[in-house]
Amino acid sequence: MSAEGKHLLLEVERTSVGSTAVLTVSGEVDVASAPQLQSAIDEALREQPPVLVVDLSGVGFFGSAGLSVLLVATEAAPSGGLRVVASDQVRRPIEVTGLDKLLAVFDTLDRAVEAN
Repeated sequence: MSAEGKHLLLEVERTSVGSTAVLTVSGEVDVASAPQLQSAIDEALREQPPVLVVDLSGVGFFGSAGLSVLLVATEAAPSGGLRVVASDQVRRPIEVTGLDKLLAVFDTLDRAVEAN
């Protein structure tokens, strides 16, 4: 929640860079907004892109519901096909839970798109 006690809206924008699908996410990922993120990822994966980058660099809060979404997405994506760009607020819970062992986590969108 923001300082005013209101939930920051989750915004998901879908673009592509070449054959790479990119979801740019901003706001907060919590139990209330995680289904919206899950839906956006599911929709993107239905088109079977070779790579899906989920750019969470604009996310200020990332709760356990968000971790669950990434775990499900990892299982649904083709091997090596899911990449995550993480802000510090996102990277910390990913590392603490060991999810970084399953996810390809990057510092920038450019690095995630260019990775082999």
